[in-house]
Amino acid sequence: MYWVIIKYAITAGMVVLISEVAKRSDRLGGLVAALPLVTVLVLIWMKLEGQSQAKIASHAWYTFWYVVPTLPMFVLFPFLYQRWGFWPTLAASCALTVVIFLLWAGVLRRFGIVLM
Repeated sequence: MYWVIIKYAITAGMVVLISEVAKRSDRLGGLVAALPLVTVLVLIWMKLEGQSQAKIASHAWYTFWYVVPTLPMFVLFPFLYQRWGFWPTLAASCALTVVIFLLWAGVLRRFGIVLM
């Protein structure tokens, strides 16, 4: 039980750290947020919990393919935010990400990479 609490505390601490850095510097906050810190933590947790090498490698492999369709959101968000406000822009960005993900999954399936 203590292990789960430690995992939650460290992972939540990373999110708080990123948001605090972003308050002080847009550029540095963006850089820290772009680093795959959560993924690195997940890989560490998996290793410490005794997951197999194949399972850990598979997680990293699929993480790459899931990240790609999220990237357009970061281009669209600043453009729409000025025009629509925060909540509509966030909703539209999330909806776009879902649509792009579905299209991306369909394209990758043709190459033998099954995301869903």
